[in-house]
Amino acid sequence: MAGSQTRDRLVITLGKFSVGDVFDTNRYAHDPRGDFLNWAAIDAGTFDYAADAWGYTAGAAVEWYRRAWTLRAGLFDLSDVPNSAHLDPGFHEFQSILEVERRHQIAQLPGRVVLTLFDSRGRMGLLEDAVRLAQSNGGAVDIAAVRRYRSRAGIDINVEQQLTDDLGLFARIGRAGGNVEAYEFTDIDRTVSAGLSWQGTRWRRPADTLGLAAIGNGISGTRQRYLNAGGLGILVGDGRLPHPGPEQIIETFYSLAVFSAAHLSFDYQWINHPAYNRDRGPVSVVALRLHAQF
Repeated sequence: MAGSQTRDRLVITLGKFSVGDVFDTNRYAHDPRGDFLNWAAIDAGTFDYAADAWGYTAGAAVEWYRRAWTLRAGLFDLSDVPNSAHLDPGFHEFQSILEVERRHQIAQLPGRVVLTLFDSRGRMGLLEDAVRLAQSNGGAVDIAAVRRYRSRAGIDINVEQQLTDDLGLFARIGRAGGNVEAYEFTDIDRTVSAGLSWQGTRWRRPADTLGLAAIGNGISGTRQRYLNAGGLGILVGDGRLPHPGPEQIIETFYSLAVFSAAHLSFDYQWINHPAYNRDRGPVSVVALRLHAQF
């Protein structure tokens, strides 16, 4: 909605929406409609934020803006089971989020640093329990068989900094509990990402954007043993993982302003050790995206 707002203000968001609309936002790397496509670039890969399978949840967020600081807090419903299309009907499984933002200027260019903490409370399985149970009964590794009510917490730091009028830098680093199954987002226990975003002013295309990101993702030794034993994550699982390694990604895109209401993007990703498997990759992923809005 168009209009003005005071610098110091209180904002309350209530209903069904995406956690990413409020938390872990970044001017240069957060919107797959217009910038990067890799999940570990648009958010901290370890930010296992509450969501149904479509990316939405029910809950509330409060933001207090005061001069150069913002304090955010949220309480959100988790899925009834991990990565489900259905939210927990009684709000018995939930996630709490706390975020602190500090805005600044370096050489009169704006930037900010954001610290995000989350704690998920729900029926989740310990990875080592699932492996131990499979070894004792000779069956397949089944994380659902060892789910109990427990927590999985995580933390990440998110930085954005304008370097020139048309060049910006972003970076994130994060870590999450490595002995508990990922609940909603994806199977990443530690992550680091950094990159640049250029507007096309220098080549007389001010509405165009060129982006470049480098990402490193890792998992705990416990999750490596779980995957090697045949366990499955939300998006990861080769049946075996005898040679684990860090997942390394480089992504670049060029967003071309066809006209004011439409952008055509060309995107390329180079992925080494996909799904933490040294026996796979590197692979190339090419995408073409058309985004129009009115």
